[in-house]
Amino acid sequence: MKCILAFMAGLMSFFLMFQSAQAQFKIAVIGKTKNDSFYEKAFEGCKTFASSVDDLLCIYDGPADFQDPRSQALIVEKLLQQDVDGLLISTTNSDFLVERVLKTVNQRNIPVITFDSDLLPQHHKYRQAYVGTNNFDFGVALGQYANRLKQGELTEICIQSGSSDTPNLNERIKGVRFALSGKGNNQKLSGENGWIEHHRCPFYTLGKRSNALSQLKFIMAQDQPPIFLAVAGFAQFSPYYIEQIMPFREKIKSGDSIVISADAEQVQLEALEQNLSTVNIGQRPREMGRFSAKLIYELLKYQTMPDKEINYLGFYFCTEDMGVKCEIIE
Repeated sequence: MKCILAFMAGLMSFFLMFQSAQAQFKIAVIGKTKNDSFYEKAFEGCKTFASSVDDLLCIYDGPADFQDPRSQALIVEKLLQQDVDGLLISTTNSDFLVERVLKTVNQRNIPVITFDSDLLPQHHKYRQAYVGTNNFDFGVALGQYANRLKQGELTEICIQSGSSDTPNLNERIKGVRFALSGKGNNQKLSGENGWIEHHRCPFYTLGKRSNALSQLKFIMAQDQPPIFLAVAGFAQFSPYYIEQIMPFREKIKSGDSIVISADAEQVQLEALEQNLSTVNIGQRPREMGRFSAKLIYELLKYQTMPDKEINYLGFYFCTEDMGVKCEIIE
């Protein structure tokens, strides 16, 4: 048995070496974190496109455990030493990423496509295009769903995010607040349209699942818990989510507790099916990876710039009603 496993491992290693030798172009998919099914799907999308041509190799990397801008920049530096031809990046911290590595990337004429999380507008010259969700509209969709569940004259809400410096998540918070208040000033809600934010929120998880789950449990344990709205998957990506949120199942099922979450990965839909989430609004990470790879490949091989600098993909919402049902929003 050991001999068979060793043979299979050797065969796989040979195949990867052969594939790398055959590939004329090598592009890297870099997520905010590596151990995240969302970014793994984006990598799968890259590989799907690569399988349609004969001279492209996709590789995958990202910070190991949580959203750390320094680790993300170090990974880009490491990949530059491996002679990658292009980068697909989900931005954690635009300022840090640009100053630390993307200015160097730009000087070397290595193309960059951002996906999921774009660079800030003042940094757009350091990437060729963005592919992903319209994050403000996505936040509006999350907020509009919360509006449907509003009870009483004054309703409390707690927003959970990743980092205060992450561009796409900040846009989602803006969208949530706009949907609830009708105002575009992005101020913490203090009674506008009958909405008030919990005094300890927004919560920031830094992408750490244990933090995210603890924050959710803290809110769920309140006598009158505010609506909990996560602008990314966070707690629901934890392998302990179902086990630790199960004590609140009846409250969520009855509507006494409300959990609105971005993303609709399989692990989240399993929780939704067990009434451990109220609604999940999903994105299209696999298509982000596929289309980003297509754009950067055409740029590398044919020197063809993307037709559009901003390429938005749609999103959809999933609820539980005698089984999980998902419907496209746009």
